[in-house]
Amino acid sequence: MEQRFTFDGVAKLYNNARPLYPEELFDDVIAFAGISDTDKLLEIGCGTGQATQGFARRGLSILALDPGEELIAVARKGLEEFAKVRFVQTTFEAWPGEVGAFKLIAAAQSFHWVSPELRFAKTAAQLAPDGTLAVFGNVPMPPKPPFGEKFADIHARHAPQLSGPPAEAWYLPDGPFAELLRQSEYFEAPAQHCYRWSRKHTAQSYTALLRTLSGYRLLPRKELEALLSAIADAINANGGEFELRYETHLNLARRSGAV
Repeated sequence: MEQRFTFDGVAKLYNNARPLYPEELFDDVIAFAGISDTDKLLEIGCGTGQATQGFARRGLSILALDPGEELIAVARKGLEEFAKVRFVQTTFEAWPGEVGAFKLIAAAQSFHWVSPELRFAKTAAQLAPDGTLAVFGNVPMPPKPPFGEKFADIHARHAPQLSGPPAEAWYLPDGPFAELLRQSEYFEAPAQHCYRWSRKHTAQSYTALLRTLSGYRLLPRKELEALLSAIADAINANGGEFELRYETHLNLARRSGAV
């Protein structure tokens, strides 16, 4: 199974366990894009609608795409009060497009799944001449002692293929995405924002979060359960909870006039 299709099997857990995005991020996106309630927003990979809600609460007209049937179902239920939000079950690659129709295209924790050949070219084509691309993601920071060291040791023993920087590091300022965007001929020089925050995790909430991550979803069930059990034991043996710090990184770029 392609990794980006693994989330649909845990749609409800995904919706409950995944962290949300800072409210000020949505205000910064709207201010940069100059978008109003008469403009159209395209969201790539809406998942269960966690970022969609941030834009919907601000009165925007949204077309949200996602390939997951169960993810879309959860998103529809959560946003049923917002009449200006439409959902289409499809990948961005397979979607036929609406050339030049959108003032803003947003991708929350999803842009790394888009085919590199279409990632910038197809998004730019859907944007109005003054349109904006907003790409953002939550990046977990290494936990403070003793948890960082204990989690690293557990992963080295149970799932060494998951050791090292998290997949979300793609969104860091020195990660691959920022450089790819800067090099793209389809967009002007990007603006970057960073939002720092944290959330408390218990053994239950943290292992639930890990169950929604694609790398963990692809582990054989026996390996996954052994890994999560060891992580839960480590948390419970060290006070029963810990603080996980996050950085949410936002990249904003206007469509290039050369497109």
